Amino acid sequence: MGNSLVTKPQTGFPGVLRFRYLGSHEIDELGELWTAIHERHTATAPHLEDVITSVDTEESWRRRRAQYLRWLADPDTLAVLAERDGTDVGYAMVTVRDAQQGSWDRDSRVAVVQTLAVAPEHTGTGVGSGLLEEVRRQVGSRGIRDIELSALATSSEDIRFYEQEGFQPFVTTMVSRIGALGPHD
Repeated sequence: MGNSLVTKPQTGFPGVLRFRYLGSHEIDELGELWTAIHERHTATAPHLEDVITSVDTEESWRRRRAQYLRWLADPDTLAVLAERDGTDVGYAMVTVRDAQQGSWDRDSRVAVVQTLAVAPEHTGTGVGSGLLEEVRRQVGSRGIRDIELSALATSSEDIRFYEQEGFQPFVTTMVSRIGALGPHD
């Protein structure tokens, strides 16, 4: 996919939303957008500090960047950057994994939206919807019919957005420290 570019007009919003596919050598372009999502995560879920400690912005990007590079070593991974009027406004990092078979009829592979980031000043302008539509188009062309993602349980705005995009709650992930008696044991 390399540096392919797709354009899509967004009804009711100024400018054309353009998508660019990033390789590992371009991953640092996502740092500023990751910083915004990290800050939102820590502000949205302060209760988690009782169980797991957040890291500062720089450390968070260092860790996430390393994870992105590992994921991008797999040719099925997509890093899609959304641009509007020459400005980076959001991105999606999507991996593909084997589906866990069990009680539900799922194909053998599922796409996982590992990150969906939208610049705070572009929230509500069609960036998230545009990115998800582009991801669906790309993974659907590969024969994948299921997409999953995670949202912070306390982020009702995000959950509502994902439900409007056709996602339904599936599994709830709970966290706890092993042997913990109190905060940060």
